[in-house]
Amino acid sequence: DLIGDQTPPYAIISHTWGPDDEEVTFQELITGASKQKIGYAKIQRCGEQALQDGLQYFWIDTCSIDKLSSAELSEAINSMFKWYQRANVCYVYLSDVTAEKNPSWILPSDEHLEEDEQARLENSSFAKSRWFTRGWTLQELLALKQIQFFDRNWTRLGNLKDLLAAVVHITKIDKNVLDMTQGWFLSDICIARRLSWAAKRQTTRIEDQAYCPMGIFNVRMPLLYGEGAHAFVRLQEEILKNTDNDSFLAWDVPSHIDRETDRRYERLLAPSPACFEGGNKLIKTVLADQDQPWSMSNLGLTITM
Repeated sequence: DLIGDQTPPYAIISHTWGPDDEEVTFQELITGASKQKIGYAKIQRCGEQALQDGLQYFWIDTCSIDKLSSAELSEAINSMFKWYQRANVCYVYLSDVTAEKNPSWILPSDEHLEEDEQARLENSSFAKSRWFTRGWTLQELLALKQIQFFDRNWTRLGNLKDLLAAVVHITKIDKNVLDMTQGWFLSDICIARRLSWAAKRQTTRIEDQAYCPMGIFNVRMPLLYGEGAHAFVRLQEEILKNTDNDSFLAWDVPSHIDRETDRRYERLLAPSPACFEGGNKLIKTVLADQDQPWSMSNLGLTITM
């Protein structure tokens, strides 16, 4: 149980889900019906690794949340960033990666990949892992302090410091954000730039495009599955309540969209994270004379300059 400040030290796992019939649910774990499922091995190996690291507790989202309870699911999703942030260590389990022998792209954190190393990295199973394409794993990566990467056989690939140059190249996330020794915080990065990290990431449900990055912006909001793309508009409205950064307006229509026929792209707020793909070069600025709060109404956004 992760409630309160008396939580004991624990490990947490970041992974991509397999088919629903393979993953162990909360109910199956309680009744003992879980050991027959493919996903049980992942739970078992995670527990074994936690014990090796001197931890008696570990947390995994597949079976630690009662998803039949809408209240528990909502609390879990709104608290997920904090739970990952508080973990003593996170095991990133890459089920589609096989460890290579002495890969050239494992470098000290203060070095950069040369062109030939970039090419070898891009052709590796590590760079092609599904983990780097999913929406939920983005905030898990950004929340964590101690990260260990493992391949499909639970062979240790290295920690984030070992793999920092590779992870930065794959994700396009600022090195200073991922390198905890630099003293940077997510709040130092402008809104559009943070959203650009999610631009190409995928979720099973469209609403999760909004729910999975909530922790990156330190916002909470009710889950309304069935609302579709409006969830992402709600996310931006919540972000607006806590920021003086106007980069959220710097979005563009994705190239595959016909703006003449799709009316969603005529609005002030972007309908999806894909609109921020070009925002990864923007920097945060603060208007010195900005002393009036912004307000959003049915008539639009009011900003006093």
